[in-house]
Amino acid sequence: PAAAPPAAGTGETTSHKGETINSPLAGVFYRASRPDAEPFVQENGSVSPGQTLCIVEAMKLMNEITAERACKITKILVENAEAVEEGQPLFVIE
Repeated sequence: PAAAPPAAGTGETTSHKGETINSPLAGVFYRASRPDAEPFVQENGSVSPGQTLCIVEAMKLMNEITAERACKITKILVENAEAVEEGQPLFVIE
């Protein structure tokens, strides 16, 4: 039988259309360098290799997550200041 499409906005699905960028470590996800700063990336925005996508704070260390290649961010899967696990998808890209 065909699988039902995931409910919109649940954030609980482990299946995403497209390739994902996953968190390399457990910590707290931040979209910007400071609360009053612009986010590093936006949905439907293009990024270049080496561009910072987000920060994952782990044990008081700020770890910048960067793009490995040029791509387009089609969906941001995590809310700002949300805890993430190692291997958890953060972005859907194409």
